[in-house]
Amino acid sequence: MTRTAVLICPGRGTYNKAELGYLHRHHADKGALLGDFDAQRAAAGQEEVTSLDGATRFSVSKYSRGDVASPLIYASALADARSLAEDIEVVAVTGNSMGWYIALAAAGALSAADGFTVVNTMGTLMQEQLIGGQLVYPFAGADWRNDPQRKAELLALVAEISGRAGHDLALSIDLGGMLVLAGNEAGLAAFEAAVPVVAERFPMRLANHAAFHTPLQEPVAAEGRRRLAVEMFRQPDVPLIDGRGQIWWPGASDTARLWDYTLGHQVVAPYDFTRAVQTAAREFAPDLFIITGPGTTLGGAVGQSLVQLGWQGLIDKDAFQARQTANPLLAAMGDPAQRALVTA
Repeated sequence: MTRTAVLICPGRGTYNKAELGYLHRHHADKGALLGDFDAQRAAAGQEEVTSLDGATRFSVSKYSRGDVASPLIYASALADARSLAEDIEVVAVTGNSMGWYIALAAAGALSAADGFTVVNTMGTLMQEQLIGGQLVYPFAGADWRNDPQRKAELLALVAEISGRAGHDLALSIDLGGMLVLAGNEAGLAAFEAAVPVVAERFPMRLANHAAFHTPLQEPVAAEGRRRLAVEMFRQPDVPLIDGRGQIWWPGASDTARLWDYTLGHQVVAPYDFTRAVQTAAREFAPDLFIITGPGTTLGGAVGQSLVQLGWQGLIDKDAFQARQTANPLLAAMGDPAQRALVTA
């Protein structure tokens, strides 16, 4: 019996110490795919992906860099997307932030090689320019219930700070029950000073992250458009859901507009991951939401997005966890037990 699934690709921050060796553990059989990625890196004078993955030591300062994290996450996620069990039918693909680039390749709108070129180019440009930074702060409670009033209050604070002289601050990603904010140092520091500490770790700065999905990234977007040709983009094989919740349908997508969105709006405007997940639920009603590896950190944001929607009676974290125990709705391939549910 076929199981339908929405495939979700992760973004930056998902290849950490625990993920070191991910490609060697799970994808030793994909030498041709990884060899092509290694060749691209070598030609650019960069350390090969399999070498990075096969290192004996992990350091945050190195592995959080855009020109290191991005290709590792892309290779891990795309290889995972090609490892699904035969009874799984992927009915749509989406991703979070950088995961949009992976989603393009997983859905067939970019070849595997061209997708790697896009990711490696944009990750390297982000690292070279490293404009601004990012932090994460929750608005939902520990029970995952939506709190639109608190969200509105936080966004009003963001708007007030961004109106101050010399302060840049904006919503970067709407991430389930959390807000990812981006800006310059003055803007980020002002927000940190204005909000209470939550769960002893928020607001949390993200190492080596630039001000993604804000106008500060226009120089990166412009250089990306200069380097990456529109001809790389083609019709997706399965529906793609972008960071606005818009669906790109096979055989009916304007590939020039897809290129323009990917290297324009997607880089300089807020990314609404919550809406992408909720659109996937409403429009495709899958049996499963499968998050490719590496890492498992995106599972909470997917669960929170579904709780906010009230999907299939999910009203809070307890209800979601009870559903996961009885009949799993979400499978994160970075988790060995959940991976076993969806791989051959």
